[in-house]
Amino acid sequence: MSTYQVLLFYQFVHVESPIALADELERFCRQRGLRGRIIVAEEGINGTVSGRTADTAAFMDALRADKRFATMPFKVDAADGHVFPRLRVRVRPEIVTFRSDLPVNPARRTGEHLSPAAFHAALEEALVSDDVVVLDGRNDYEYDVGHFRGAIRPDVRTFRDFPAWIREHLDGYQNKRILTYCTGGIRCEKLTGYLLEAGFHDVAQLDGGVVTYAQDPQVRGRLFDGKLYVFDERIVIPVNQEEDTIVGRCFHCGAPTEQFINCRRDACHFQHLVCTDCRARMGGYCSEDCRSLDRVG
Repeated sequence: MSTYQVLLFYQFVHVESPIALADELERFCRQRGLRGRIIVAEEGINGTVSGRTADTAAFMDALRADKRFATMPFKVDAADGHVFPRLRVRVRPEIVTFRSDLPVNPARRTGEHLSPAAFHAALEEALVSDDVVVLDGRNDYEYDVGHFRGAIRPDVRTFRDFPAWIREHLDGYQNKRILTYCTGGIRCEKLTGYLLEAGFHDVAQLDGGVVTYAQDPQVRGRLFDGKLYVFDERIVIPVNQEEDTIVGRCFHCGAPTEQFINCRRDACHFQHLVCTDCRARMGGYCSEDCRSLDRVG
């Protein structure tokens, strides 16, 4: 039985004093030995932490004792140990950076929240109907290692690139049913709100994200191909409990792989998928240019 857990959580709610809340959370986490990343802003809280089960349970109890977070859902994964090297608690303008050019407030307006079962049914419809579109609400490299079958791959490296991408690529989709998903749900709160403000009429999101979908005993992760990219030391985790497919392709040779590395050159650190052979052949570099520049340096 695992003695550690990984928590994923967020809540859009007004925070009067983000600095005070951040200080309080940091003190609690350090006292309990929790590690991870927490972002606090006036619009709410967003975080993921790992720790011993008793300590993560105490963390959840402490947050739920605050009326602002009394109903905040937590996604919980078992782990063999810490999945973060350290703790970072920061105050930011947004709890997930979007920089929208339209007024987006997830506390007031987002797309329809679909349960895993309802989302699975909608996915099946999307596979046979041009009137239903599945949009991956994550970054391109997350899509590349795993995604829902038939989903559109966004050509974005960061979440804040979405507004421009939507304007350039989704013109004419306003009257289609748009299904969105992301890792834990937070990005879709802003993404669906933006789509509604931009004139899209029928917008929905996977409630709780792929993490919740993977744990649902009814859908069992079906129709998700590959692995789910996560922002901790695990890098990828399984989703589909019935089919184990590899969709990731080596950046260098195109061979199937689910292994991510950062380019060995400190000035680059480009994260990319790489097979075992190419990792050895390239020495951990993403390109011959980076290898040559390190030799010159």
